[in-house]
This record gives sequence, C-alpha cells and structure tokens, in this order.
Amino acid sequence: MKPETLAIHASNLVKSTTGDVTPPINLSTTFFRDEHGGYPGGHMYSRVSNPNRSALENTVAKLEYGEDAAAFSSGNTAGMSLFQALKAGSHIIAPDDMYWGFKKQLLTIFADVLEFDFIDQTDLELVKASIKPNTRLIWIETPSNPLLKVTDITEIGKIAKAANITFACDSTFASPILQNPILLGADLVMHSSTKYLGGHSDILGGILVTAKKDELWEKIKNVQQTGGAVPSPFDCFLLTRSIKTLAYRIKGHCENGKKIADYLNDHPNVEAVFYPGLESHPQHLIAKKQMKDFGGMMSFLVKGDVETASKVVNKVKLFAQATSLGGVESLIEHRYSVEGPDSKTPKNLLRISVGLEHVDDIIADLAQALG
Repeated sequence: MKPETLAIHASNLVKSTTGDVTPPINLSTTFFRDEHGGYPGGHMYSRVSNPNRSALENTVAKLEYGEDAAAFSSGNTAGMSLFQALKAGSHIIAPDDMYWGFKKQLLTIFADVLEFDFIDQTDLELVKASIKPNTRLIWIETPSNPLLKVTDITEIGKIAKAANITFACDSTFASPILQNPILLGADLVMHSSTKYLGGHSDILGGILVTAKKDELWEKIKNVQQTGGAVPSPFDCFLLTRSIKTLAYRIKGHCENGKKIADYLNDHPNVEAVFYPGLESHPQHLIAKKQMKDFGGMMSFLVKGDVETASKVVNKVKLFAQATSLGGVESLIEHRYSVEGPDSKTPKNLLRISVGLEHVDDIIADLAQALG
C-alpha cells in the first residue's frame, strides 16, 4: 500500500469488542494472564508493551519499510537508547552540526563511556578517514538542524557496510513521507515524533525503526522496556491519529516551503537561504535523488549582525517565536541564542518551520519583519 493508505490503516491492530472504527485508548497498566500463565491479549505490563504503543510502532515501521520499531517518551530518549546499547569504548562518527540535544548527550552523559568525532559528513573521504578500529556507529542527520545540510544516505551506507559499522539516520526533518533511509542502506532510522509525526505541537515522543531484528536491536528494545522511557497510551493514541493526516500535511508544508524559500532567496535583506529545494543549495542534487520533495524546514541569514536578526525575530506577528518544528503553525527561532555560546550556528541565522497557513499571509508577515 502507498504511504497515504498505510498511515490511515496500519494502526488498526486492535479488534475492539465494541466495534470501534478508531482504535480506543488502552489505559490499563496490567493485563490478564490465562490459566497457563500466558497473556492471551499479547500484553503483560504497559511499560513492556501496550496496544496503543504497538499500533504506533507498527504504523511507523511500515511507513519506514523496517522490520520493527520502538517508541520512546521523546526524540532524545530514542537516540539515547542507541547510544546506551553500544559497548563502552565504542566510537561514533557524528555530524559536525548534529542536533544540539544529541550532541549535548554525547558531550555530557556519554563523555566517559563512548568516543566520538563530529565531522562534515558531506565530505565522504573525511567520513572514510574518520573510521577507527573501534568505530561502531555512523550517525547522520539529513537534512540537518539548523543548517539544512544534506548527507548522501546511499554513499554513507556503502561506507558503513564495507566496514561492518551500524548506520543510523535522524530523518526528523524529512519524515517518512519524503525520505526512507532504510531503503537507501541505513540500519536504523530515528524520528522525533514530537515534530512532523505529531504535527500539532502537543505531543512529546521519539521513535526508532530497524531494518532488521538483530542483536543490537534486542539491546535497544531492552533499554526501552527495562529502562522504561516510554510514551503514555494517550500520547501513542494521539500520534497514530496525527499520522493519519501526515502525508497530506507534508504536501502542504512542501508547497508553502518552496514559495517561502523563493521569496527569501530574492529578498534584499537576506544574505543566504538554506533549503534543499533551491538549486543554489550545495547538495541540491543529492536531496533530489534521495527525497521525494524538500519539506517545510529552512534557515536563512539576515543581512547584518545578531541584533539585526533579533529585531526580525521579534517583529513577526503570525510566526510564533518558539522552539521545535513540524506543527501546523509557522515557527521562527534564533538558534544561536538557544544553543548558547558554544554553538557553531551563525549568529545572524534564523530557522523557520513553515506551517500550513495561507502562503500569502506567511509572506506578508516575513515582509513586514524584514522591512
């Protein structure tokens, strides 16, 4: 089935005794055993599994063409479960502009446990040269946050396979509708389901999908089930409901995104626009090869200094000045002030998540803010 159909029907795992068309919310934390000590409903305890979580995991696994999925309480815990599953002393090759939450995890929580290098992964020769005898994971993020760099998934996959290294891709910006890393050679794909999967800025969550159920996956599932950083049944219910409209929301984000990128690209007070759909983007051809469309995320450099960027971000009226992304409302953020003084993000960069408002209204708001 096509993604539009899977998104609607893959969550219908539970056959309700009352004949619900929409799967109900299962709030029970524990489930009946039978006379032999088994669990006829397939669930024992809600930390280990829950009907709503199983429905969510099945849906996203199918959308990403994976064998299995594991849902977590946030995107950060989804990524962290993979880092926790690695043996102490393992080396990770990560992007130089890695999402700051994951980078902070490595630099603080895992500083004495794992080794890591943050490199420009658009340079394939540098990726090859960065492999060490103890390299166990190549983690990429494409498009990246906030610079919208695009990494060649297929080529990184070849490098990882040749060296017998696990290859994981953070595909949050693209969503399963625009990009399927497993089909391009990735072993694991991660989404912050808070973003496009949820789509309404009201659910916190993360999910990992695996290409195959192997030993590493069993370790990840153990971290999920024994560690217990799992989403609530209600959050899982909301996510499966939101995913039903994902394909059509993404179409709207892409349509608006292209028009906003073109508008900003021609604006006299904009120094540069980072959007994979622009032919001027340095990895435009790679994005065109591995993505079905280019999404609604972009960032741009305001002509001027940090004060100029701050004035723009404080003048918008329709845009919400807030962190996160992927919601129906347009968001704008000065990333440097969020990431702090150690950030490598340009001080005059603004990141925007283009929402589903009428594009003319979005442009009008940017026009008055930019002057």
